[in-house]
Amino acid sequence: MIQFSQVHKRYGENVVLDETNFTIEQGETVAIVGFSGAGKSVCLRHMVRLTGPDEGSILIDGTPLEMLNRQEMRRMRSRFGVLFQGAALLQWMNLFDNVALPLRERTECDEAEIKERVEQCLEWVGLLEAADRLPSQVSGGMQKRAGLARAIVMNPEILLYDEPTSGLDPVTSRKIDRLIAKTNREQSATSVVVTHDLISAMDIATRIMMLHEGRVVEYATPEDFVCSKVAVVQQFLEAQHIPMGFGSGDDQDEKE
Repeated sequence: MIQFSQVHKRYGENVVLDETNFTIEQGETVAIVGFSGAGKSVCLRHMVRLTGPDEGSILIDGTPLEMLNRQEMRRMRSRFGVLFQGAALLQWMNLFDNVALPLRERTECDEAEIKERVEQCLEWVGLLEAADRLPSQVSGGMQKRAGLARAIVMNPEILLYDEPTSGLDPVTSRKIDRLIAKTNREQSATSVVVTHDLISAMDIATRIMMLHEGRVVEYATPEDFVCSKVAVVQQFLEAQHIPMGFGSGDDQDEKE
């Protein structure tokens, strides 16, 4: 479980998080949406303590992150898998070695064990045949899939996705959505997805949270989110060209 309790974060005069409060239950997939500058990615950075709050507390399964020393925080981070916005692949390493990197740096697995696990993850995302290619030799969508393989290679309990479909065409975006939904379902991880794409959020999330000016203004199931009476949520839906109530009566088939 992930909890933000009265979290306040300021960069200079810019208040990014303003007494932010929310809870993400174990096993949930929560999408965080909002206009640019709402504090979405800053929330992710707080979850792995890449930055810390000026006030308030972030708790993982009841443990306040600010109470952990460096070694304890390192162990805590090992519970997370992160898909960064730009995939963050090392350009001089092929896809296999990029995915293998966490295993080589943070475990005592031998090369045979690493090979088996990496090939499992590459096969999961449909990239086994591209294992020897450099990031520059594959498409943006394939780079995102390789980043996802690296995020799950350590069997994390919590998965964080920062704009997983950013910069991708609509067809590739929907493929990434389906892969994330499948991963979240079958890995049984708690997942947090920061996205500008509300269609993606509706496809993959059990709940959608909207941040506005550093505060949670709506936190609901996709069906209830699109029916929200909150004015700024309605503005966001309009900006995304999504009519009020869109999808609220659709059959929620299992997403593959």
